[in-house]
Amino acid sequence: MPFIAAKNLTKIYTRGAEKIHALQQASFAIERGEIIAVTGASGSGKTTLVNVLGCLDNPTSGSLTVDGKIIFRDKLKLSETDLTKIRRSIFGYVFQKFFLLPTLTVKENILLPAVFQPGLRANAARLTEILQMLGLDKRANHLPGQLSGGEMQRTAIARALINNPSVLIADEPTGNLDSRRSAEIKNLLLELNQKQKLTIILVTHNPELAKIGSQTLELKDGIIQ
Repeated sequence: MPFIAAKNLTKIYTRGAEKIHALQQASFAIERGEIIAVTGASGSGKTTLVNVLGCLDNPTSGSLTVDGKIIFRDKLKLSETDLTKIRRSIFGYVFQKFFLLPTLTVKENILLPAVFQPGLRANAARLTEILQMLGLDKRANHLPGQLSGGEMQRTAIARALINNPSVLIADEPTGNLDSRRSAEIKNLLLELNQKQKLTIILVTHNPELAKIGSQTLELKDGIIQ
């Protein structure tokens, strides 16, 4: 059984009398340990797709199974409590704009998920491991304003990894970075996949970054090409 299986996933938004088909009949499978690149022009449905896959949004119809658990099927879905557990235990999320709190240090930003998952507070060994893995151990007590763009993105990735997820969802992780920093993030994602066996779902406009995917889902008008 695939790690993630999607069948006929459809997402329709209503705006007044208009219906917007953001995602149409998307069917595919993702194996554990794969890197999936999601590409397409702006407005093609990339973020809608990964939000549904990451249990951040509900499809209008279709089915989604993650790690053998039925998340959505025939318009039925898990309770919000169960969805929250799935998000915490399976997924880590990285966004283009970093979303670091400017008054918190690198270490404090990484530990933010512990506010919602108290058991993480005592996991000092995991924090040390992640800081060293991402080359942030010497920046742990710095504020975001004292970091480079690449360091801020690495901090955001570290925060996504603190709960030891099975899947990392990265939405345009190099969108705000120059070519050198983008290459650093690309190499980091490859290392996480190869050494940590992390499944990565990657939204990108960057053709060099998309090349690391073992499978590419190209979207146009909400349809996988």
